[in-house]
Amino acid sequence: MKNTTRHLLALFLMTVLTATGLSAPALAQPAGGDIRARIEAVPGMRVLGERPAAPGQVVLDLSYRQPTDHRHADQGSFDQRLTLVHKSTRQPMVLYSSGYDLGPSPNRLTEPTELLDANQITTEQRFFGTSKPQDPDWSKLTIWQAASDHHRLITALKKIYRGAWISTGGSKGGMTAVYHRRFYPEDVAGTVAYSAPNNTDDRDDSAYDARLEQVGTTECRAAIKSVQREALIRREVMTERYARWAEGEKKTFRIIGSADRAFELAVLRLPMMFWMHQPTGGCASVPTVPTTNDALYAWLAQVTQLPVYTDQILEAFTPYFYQLGTQLGYAQFAAPHLDGLLRHPGIQEMRTYVPRDIPLHFQPSAMADIDRWVRRHGSSLLFVNGENDIAVAEPFRPGSGTSDSYFFNVPDANHHISIAGLRPNDADQATAALRRWAGGQRDLGSLTRG
Repeated sequence: MKNTTRHLLALFLMTVLTATGLSAPALAQPAGGDIRARIEAVPGMRVLGERPAAPGQVVLDLSYRQPTDHRHADQGSFDQRLTLVHKSTRQPMVLYSSGYDLGPSPNRLTEPTELLDANQITTEQRFFGTSKPQDPDWSKLTIWQAASDHHRLITALKKIYRGAWISTGGSKGGMTAVYHRRFYPEDVAGTVAYSAPNNTDDRDDSAYDARLEQVGTTECRAAIKSVQREALIRREVMTERYARWAEGEKKTFRIIGSADRAFELAVLRLPMMFWMHQPTGGCASVPTVPTTNDALYAWLAQVTQLPVYTDQILEAFTPYFYQLGTQLGYAQFAAPHLDGLLRHPGIQEMRTYVPRDIPLHFQPSAMADIDRWVRRHGSSLLFVNGENDIAVAEPFRPGSGTSDSYFFNVPDANHHISIAGLRPNDADQATAALRRWAGGQRDLGSLTRG
């Protein structure tokens, strides 16, 4: 449950690790190359340990000292956690971040790493996991500060890894990779962003509501709405079970306020969570109303991941919700079919998830700036999305000023996608672009829209 819960929250939500796999065969380390000694010689870098590795690889857990404020480097610092999978300094380097903490398997290789037989550096985002100052100043958790963490790290490691660098990530990690490119466009030769939402205007969620009325079949959408209504009609029974489970697991609801509030929020978010994570054919699992209380509760708990609304899970993701409430934005879903059944106005606001002693002031210009850069100045960007993924109802799209960039949809797919899942011609084109970037070549004349 722990790993499943972390994975789904990280997609809240927008996830995490959309394209990883087993290690590919690697080139041997150059003769006489002591990579551990070279890494330790980087100012501010520490080797925390070495993991078991496949033949031809060295896997190191690292920390890198970063300024809390890149504009005032003398005003405090923190240690950013990293994991390096080293193959050869002659190979490309892939910079990967989930946008959250390192997770349980930071040495797992991403799809771009495998396609390029590359090295990989996996980063923990500032303020997540252990990568945070002792007394966090939340105003320093911005997309520019995080991008500057990556810029400083890349600058330091390029003295060792002089080949092409590629950045990648899924969901929030894909967003993170795009934000880094906006502020430091020359740091990497190309970026692969999987399932990356582009919440340009947090005040207008019509794109999300419209997408929920188009995805799947009419029958499946109606069945999901029916289950939402039934869940709230049976609210007392459902929330009593939820509260009893929480008490038994020693879970609490101080941040959201109560089991009843948490349950209503979960029901409102149910359609998005369903389409983000259910595999093809998942509509067959939707309970038919009427159904038993046991069957209804079990299905709701599984699809909405009810444990994620407890304090014990939310506290670890406070930095995520803070970012949503200050810069990234997040959709709120209209639900006219639930009129008369809702009790908690405003429950979808980001304030619901963040402790009240942390200030939230939304900056609507932040994401508009990112979107504008992608459309007018972006280059060597590859966006891969799932056709049924509600999270990318507002996707990044290349514009008239974008060069050598690509936008593809994986057919009939959700939030968990890969280049390998694309139509064969699209997969070939995406793979060719990635390999061309890694070889140090760009095509300034090409632009593909899917």
